Amino acid sequence: MYQPFNIGKQFRIVPAGTEPLSDRTDIVMARGAFGSGEHETTANCIDIMETLDLAGLTFLDLGSGTGILSLAALKLGAKCGLCVDIETAAVKSARLNCELNEIGSEIEHRCGTLELVTESGFDLVLANIYGDILLALCFELVAKVKPGGILLLSGILWEYNYDVQNKFERAGCKVVKNKLLEEFSTVLLIKG
Repeated sequence: MYQPFNIGKQFRIVPAGTEPLSDRTDIVMARGAFGSGEHETTANCIDIMETLDLAGLTFLDLGSGTGILSLAALKLGAKCGLCVDIETAAVKSARLNCELNEIGSEIEHRCGTLELVTESGFDLVLANIYGDILLALCFELVAKVKPGGILLLSGILWEYNYDVQNKFERAGCKVVKNKLLEEFSTVLLIKG
């Protein structure tokens, strides 16, 4: 078990069985090796997601880990999403966390890479993965988002920040926000 903690302006990460508080929206998380919200990139993604209007949106969460960003997106009003991770344990963890949050068909889970995603036209892409992977997948990732759609990229070490921004701009996106954290950075883009 772990102690509940606040994340963003409105969420609280809690273990199963925690009494709810009136001023916070709980995200129930089983303790997992793939991120339960403590990492600066996860917290920063949630901070940024809270400023966006996600009502009714569809999303792709690439490198979904425990599914924390997907759970936050749904609790912020998104309609449905697809979680994709290369680690079998991460996919199991995300499924469990969806069950703990009483979320079922709103999220589909797949174990593998972006190549498994044949769908496109997502309103939002969440990708909290390393910068070198984002560079390698740039054009394929942008192709998954509808025009005017949002890409929220994080997990980018400072040394990759400029290259990631530059490549995604070349792929037809506009940088809306670039936040440098202690070691990593987060980039919010809109597809033109």
